[in-house]
Amino acid sequence: MPPALIFDISSIDLNQVVVDQQGIRQCNPQRGPMEQLNGIIWYDDAGRILGYKDVKADEFWVEGHIPGRPLLPGVIMIEAAAQLSSFYVKGILETKGFVGFGGVEETRFRQTVQPGVRLLLLGILLKTRHSRFTSKIQGLVDGVLVFETTIIGAVM
Repeated sequence: MPPALIFDISSIDLNQVVVDQQGIRQCNPQRGPMEQLNGIIWYDDAGRILGYKDVKADEFWVEGHIPGRPLLPGVIMIEAAAQLSSFYVKGILETKGFVGFGGVEETRFRQTVQPGVRLLLLGILLKTRHSRFTSKIQGLVDGVLVFETTIIGAVM
């Protein structure tokens, strides 16, 4: 049985976008095919954030990651999670400096993700210590938990 969601999203308007791609670019440096976070739907001051990645049929990995049955690579899901976490630290907490990826823990892939879906990304900031932070991220497609991970980030 998958774990419970890290926070309840039932009262959040999932069609609302509070920060679009341009707003994300103000905080996150990734561009082109490495932009894995498309929008922010909701966030609060308690460390919680809800964003999304639209999984498209023309992405760079589609042709080669299982020809005839394209599957979103797990490393791309982790990258999307890291970008969500970084956005919270830079955009919401207004942390100065470059936010880098420091590690990943407790990752589980529970379902496959194929092009044509919206991958919701739920995140919660677990702790900050000096220049390091840790966030728990869960990914959902159509209400189903597809992956979960813990992201470790570092401010440089």
